[in-house]
Amino acid sequence: MDPEPPTERTERRWLLAMCLLLAVMMAVVVGTSLAHALHPPSNVETVDPLRLHLAGEFVENNLGAEVEADGSVTVRLLAQQYSFVPNCLILPADTPIKFRITSPDVIHGFLLVATNVNTMVVPGFVAEVHTRFAVGDYTMPCHEYCGLAHHDMWARVAVVPKDQFSQLGSTQRRRCAAH
Repeated sequence: MDPEPPTERTERRWLLAMCLLLAVMMAVVVGTSLAHALHPPSNVETVDPLRLHLAGEFVENNLGAEVEADGSVTVRLLAQQYSFVPNCLILPADTPIKFRITSPDVIHGFLLVATNVNTMVVPGFVAEVHTRFAVGDYTMPCHEYCGLAHHDMWARVAVVPKDQFSQLGSTQRRRCAAH
């Protein structure tokens, strides 16, 4: 009986190694798809998109900026065809800001130009983004195509010094129509 040539042995080992590597990669893909199939990683909190305006944290009176007991600010927004509600916000500089965003209709993008804020807004989920700002004006375009008037979907964030922000009344903090 002829001994196996060294090249056949080497090829058989490489074939076995590649099959094992392929099996491990497939197991990782299947495992992560099963683990994240019900909740996308960045949007883990669910909400009923058909009842957003009726009750809960996304009713119209709750939208905008709200100062929390610890001094941080929570901003609640709706991304809907073809606008952000509210479409203008006043926020304090150098303060922890938490954005909570959802959509009642289609997928939208949430981006604050020249910052680290960028996420997708998926109907049925609440996207949450944490950040801090320097004083300035920031534009907030939708960066996911959401329909024919997508190019008109944008908002504005005005970031002011903390002392100026604290002098504003609660309704002025929520929306910056007069700013």
